[in-house]
Amino acid sequence: MKGHEILEKSRTSVIEAISQNMNLYGVTPSAGRLYALLFFSDKPLTLDEMKEDLGMSKTSMSNAVRTLLDLNMVEKVWIKGVRRNLYVVKEDRYQPFFDYFTTKWRTAITMNTSMIEKSIATLQELLAHPETTEETRKLAHCVIKKLDNWLDYYGWLNRLIDSFETKDILNFIPIEKRKD
Repeated sequence: MKGHEILEKSRTSVIEAISQNMNLYGVTPSAGRLYALLFFSDKPLTLDEMKEDLGMSKTSMSNAVRTLLDLNMVEKVWIKGVRRNLYVVKEDRYQPFFDYFTTKWRTAITMNTSMIEKSIATLQELLAHPETTEETRKLAHCVIKKLDNWLDYYGWLNRLIDSFETKDILNFIPIEKRKD
């Protein structure tokens, strides 16, 4: 196998691996291939260049680029004399993870915490009702205790998310560069 073929096979393998794991960011494999293509490119690419390389439709390509822009994983760049939009992978690979992680988890925590708090309030009303049986009271107290444990967990998750947003997490798990 010639050197160029080895390089291309290696590049293709990595592109495929990245594309299959981009679902962690809620991204389709095709958007993942686009991201990997931009990662390997030594220059900014237009939609047409990406379309040609990946064989995707212009609509699919445009949607994938928009998704990656929204996730802060790629950015538009401007080069004098070029009229078409050009795209590159953002240099900071950590920030998109922080952004995606915090957004997804904050949304889930808010929704779950709200539902748990409403359930606790409903159970407390049940406990306050004079006709509630002792057996029902015991069950309600047990459920409230379990729900309080969930609220403790979500409080911990909120603090973890705060550490991602402030980047305090990097004090505990610093970014380290591989040594060549």
